Amino acid sequence: MNHPHEALASRLTAAQRLLILIALSLGGFAIGTSEFASMGLMLEISRGLGISESQVGHLISAYAVGVVVGAPVLAFAGARLPRRTLLLLLMGFYAVGNLGSALAPNYEIALLARFVAGLPHGAYFGVAMLVAAAISPPEQRGAAVSKVLLGLSVAILVGNPLTTWLGQHASWRIAFGLVSVLAVITVALIARFLAPDPNEPRTTPMRELKAFNRPQVWLALAIGAIGFAGMFCVFTYLSPTLVRVTGVSERWMPLAVGAFGIGALISNFAGGWLVDRFQFRAAGLVLVWSIAVLLLYPLAAHSLWSVLLAVVAVGTMGALAVILQTRLMDAAGEAQTLAAASNHAAFNTANALGPWLGGMAIDAGHSPASTGYVGAATAVAGLLLWAVAVWWERREGRAVAEIAGS
Repeated sequence: MNHPHEALASRLTAAQRLLILIALSLGGFAIGTSEFASMGLMLEISRGLGISESQVGHLISAYAVGVVVGAPVLAFAGARLPRRTLLLLLMGFYAVGNLGSALAPNYEIALLARFVAGLPHGAYFGVAMLVAAAISPPEQRGAAVSKVLLGLSVAILVGNPLTTWLGQHASWRIAFGLVSVLAVITVALIARFLAPDPNEPRTTPMRELKAFNRPQVWLALAIGAIGFAGMFCVFTYLSPTLVRVTGVSERWMPLAVGAFGIGALISNFAGGWLVDRFQFRAAGLVLVWSIAVLLLYPLAAHSLWSVLLAVVAVGTMGALAVILQTRLMDAAGEAQTLAAASNHAAFNTANALGPWLGGMAIDAGHSPASTGYVGAATAVAGLLLWAVAVWWERREGRAVAEIAGS
C-alpha cells in the first residue's frame, strides 16, 4: 500500500511539481526580500522616518520578534487546517503586513507593521517545506525542500540588491510595496497550481506539542537562536560600516548586499553537503568557521575589497540553517510542522538578538565594525551549546546501550 505522500507525488507530472515549487519558492523570495530590506536601506529609512540608525535596528528586531512569536503560534493554531488553506492565509497575511510597512507614517506604526509582517514568516516556510516534500517522489524530497529555501537565498543575492538600489534612487517604501505585490502573486499561484489533497495526513495541536518537547529539539533551536546572531549583527550595520569605517559612499551598498547574497547561495549548497558528510558535527564546523570569520571582519572593514570578501564569508554562515533544519527533522518525531516553523523562529531570535547587541556596542561609542567581535562572542556561545547537545546525545546513547545489555 502506498504512503499518501507517494500517492500524491505519483498523481502529479514533473511540470505540475515544478510549478508548485516555483510558487512556494516565490513566497520564500518575497520573505527573504522583506526580511533583509531594512538592513540594506538602514540609512534611507533613518532619514525617511527621522529616526536614529539604532531605531532602524529596532524595526529589524520587531520583524524578528514577530517571526519568533508567529512561527510556533500559527503552526500550532493551524495544525488542523489543510496545508493549502494555511499557505494561502499565511501569504495573504504577509501581503497585508508589508503593505502596512510601506505606508507607515512614523516610527511607532512602522514598528507595529514590521512585527505584524514577521508573524507568518516561520509558519509559511514550515508548511511550504512539508508540501514540497509531499508532492515529490521520496528520492527527490530533499532537493524539493532545498528549492523552497533557495527562494530565500536568491532574495539575498538578487532581491535585496535590487530593493536597496530602488530605495536609494526612489524611496525605501518601494521595497516593502514590491514584497506585498510578490506575496499576492504567490497567493494566486498557490491557489492555481496546488490542488487540495484529500489524503493529506492530519495532526492535532496537542500531538505536535507533545512530540516537540524533547531536549535535542530545544538544544538545536538554542544553537540557532544564539550561534547565528553574529551574522545578523554584522549585516544589520553593514551600511554604516561601509560609510564610516571603509570610507566609501552608500552607492556601494547594493554590491555589498550582493556579496552577502553570494555567500548565502554558497551556504545553501554547502550546508546540504556538510550535513550529508558530517551529520550533526557539521554544526560545530560551521560555528568554528563563523568565529574565525567574525573576528577577521573588523580588520577587513578598512578596505573595500577585503570587506566585500569578508561579507561573502559572513553570508556562508547561513549553512547552519540547513544543518539545524535537518537536525530538527531527525529529532522532532511527529512535531514536523512545529519544528520546521520553530527553526525559523530560532533564527529570527538571532535576527532580533544580533541587531540589539550590535546597537548597544555602537551606542556605547564603538565602531560599527565592532559588530564582528560582538558576533564572534555569540558564535562561541552557540559552539558551547552544540558541545552540550553532542554530550547529551552520547549520554542518551550510553543509557540505551546499558538498558539493552542488562
